[in-house]
Amino acid sequence: MANNICDAIASKNLISFHYTGDTVPDYRTVEPHMIAYNSLNKLILSGWFTGGTTASGGQGWREYLMDSISNVTVLDQIFSGPRPGYKADGGKMFHSVQCAL
Repeated sequence: MANNICDAIASKNLISFHYTGDTVPDYRTVEPHMIAYNSLNKLILSGWFTGGTTASGGQGWREYLMDSISNVTVLDQIFSGPRPGYKADGGKMFHSVQCAL
């Protein structure tokens, strides 16, 4: 699964997936930017949420636990590139980057 997401990151394709890692399990559509480890050493997907069901409101940065992601679909829709605030090296929030824009 991570390979499919890394391929989508490299080609700047949006992805859709089912997410069960929060209080509103459902499908999300995301501009994937990075797979890396967070400060708790959990493998995460960092991306720009564009659509779907979420408890935290509208578009913006989200982190998704990779072990809570399933049914990943790489969409035909392309996004233009990194969103504001993106740090390809993970910045202070992420380490051991697996793949990134």
